[in-house]
Amino acid sequence: MCRANTGYRDGNYGLPAGHLEFGETAKEAMIREAQEEIGIILTPENLDVVYVQHRFRLDREYIDLYIKATQWSGEVQNMESEKCSELRWTSLHALPENTIPVVRHAIENIQRGIHFDDIGEEKI
Repeated sequence: MCRANTGYRDGNYGLPAGHLEFGETAKEAMIREAQEEIGIILTPENLDVVYVQHRFRLDREYIDLYIKATQWSGEVQNMESEKCSELRWTSLHALPENTIPVVRHAIENIQRGIHFDDIGEEKI
């Protein structure tokens, strides 16, 4: 997904993502975000957490959960054209140059079999 008009890393590629709503589990959030952003239906039994990233800087911190879907129904499509200028499938081994650095870092760690990392954003 190439971000657009969001104020964060616009013009760079990321993954479908979002924030938890109050009372929502991580898998429920992924199911909701996938439907809202790319129009597919996920089920909890087809989702696996593959990476946890603790990002921090002076003004805020995040715990990012990377969740892999092994199956889905529906056709992947851009449901938020006001926030996403393009959807694109790429090889994990040939990510676009303008992939968001923390996303690239996570994907590279997943490929190495690393499932957790603490990082300061300024290091990436």
